[in-house]
Amino acid sequence: MGYENIKFPEGSKFLVTGSAGFIGSNLVETILKLGYKVRGLDNFSTGKKENVGEFLDNPNYEFIEGDIRDLGTCINACEGIDYVLNQAAWGSVPRSIEMPLFYEEVNIRGTINMMEAARQTGVKKFVYASSSSVYGDEPNLPKKEGREGNVLSPYALTKKVNEEYGKLYTKMYGLDTYAMRYFNVFGRRQDPHGAYAAVIPKFLKKLINDEQPTINGDGKQSRDFTYIENVIEANLKACKASHDAAGQAYNIAFGGREYLIDIYEDLCKVLEKDIKPIFGPDRKGDIKHSNADISKAREMLCYDPSWNFRQGIHEAINWYKINLG
Repeated sequence: MGYENIKFPEGSKFLVTGSAGFIGSNLVETILKLGYKVRGLDNFSTGKKENVGEFLDNPNYEFIEGDIRDLGTCINACEGIDYVLNQAAWGSVPRSIEMPLFYEEVNIRGTINMMEAARQTGVKKFVYASSSSVYGDEPNLPKKEGREGNVLSPYALTKKVNEEYGKLYTKMYGLDTYAMRYFNVFGRRQDPHGAYAAVIPKFLKKLINDEQPTINGDGKQSRDFTYIENVIEANLKACKASHDAAGQAYNIAFGGREYLIDIYEDLCKVLEKDIKPIFGPDRKGDIKHSNADISKAREMLCYDPSWNFRQGIHEAINWYKINLG
């Protein structure tokens, strides 16, 4: 894996916000396995208590139940921390269209609270979740940093605003910030339930339960699906990056391109299911095609993703078979 040989100073302490969520809990698990101390922060608005429970007996783990919308909570969580991995946010493009004010409150104000808390407490590195949705209606592939279009949803706008604040906090206050533009992350612990679940776990849940999934649109939209292990690598390598690399955004993906209908048919074959999908309307605010140029992250962060889509989906299928079966 791309992070096993990454070394931090002895006694280094990490704060992972959104630590009960999909990406956050995987980061906590990995950092603890590497032998470092981790503090988690989550309010369980989207994260799950079972994602926290398995770490509570680890002497290197500390958990705070709290909300990033409260600056005092953020400052308390950042005390004594070297590296912040800020994953706390509300996801989902269609849900943000229904709840724009709430997304502004959580994703923008909450993230600024965390940056300010990190600045006030002397955090060394602030790595935070952004999104490929910031590319909006920019039609060219692959997507490349510095070539963005008009955003298509409140969710995308919150991530774009976060990146602008990240630039400012590096330039004005000297806080090293690194925006991780995630491209369709998937893997273990990703929630398959609910109307806004991501497409791969939703497909797997339906197929394992012999139910018909719905594909929004014609299924010919493409995505740069990125296995969770690559995201873990990117976050840890950003913590080791130079000051020259700070205040910038980075595409975090594998650099591939998969079509939804092909993925669905492959999952049917692997799971030995013969279930025809339902084709629904296109989702508002969705991008038709997404594929990342990861050369900037390779150069500036030494990011070298080792898990391609096929390897990742094999691991994900095995995990969901055990946990949904």
